[in-house]
Amino acid sequence: MLLNHFFTIKNISNAEKYTINIELNPKHQVYQGHFPGNPVAPGVCLTQMVKETVEHIIGKKLTMVTGDNLKFTAILNPEVNKNVVMTLALKTKDNGLLQADSTVTDGETSFFSIKASFKEN
Repeated sequence: MLLNHFFTIKNISNAEKYTINIELNPKHQVYQGHFPGNPVAPGVCLTQMVKETVEHIIGKKLTMVTGDNLKFTAILNPEVNKNVVMTLALKTKDNGLLQADSTVTDGETSFFSIKASFKEN
């Protein structure tokens, strides 16, 4: 869906958390409407970016069950911040759902954070 179109995963490293280097595509068609001349990464696309990154890491298709603590803390303009870093902590809960805690940043600037639960399709 968005992977390799809206965004590209450049590198993934894993210690306690995953650190994923992401390149946004400022030429993606979504920016023709959001917003022409001043592109802003839509929140729904950032949420989907986290979901697709989790799917890429675990190699399974997922459905988001809950999305809690979604925070949009700065405008993400892909022409200004083309390269961002996603941190991602994954944990399987007692109910079998996969919990993902993620933030998208560039240096000192945090753009987006989410705590979401997913189930396998």
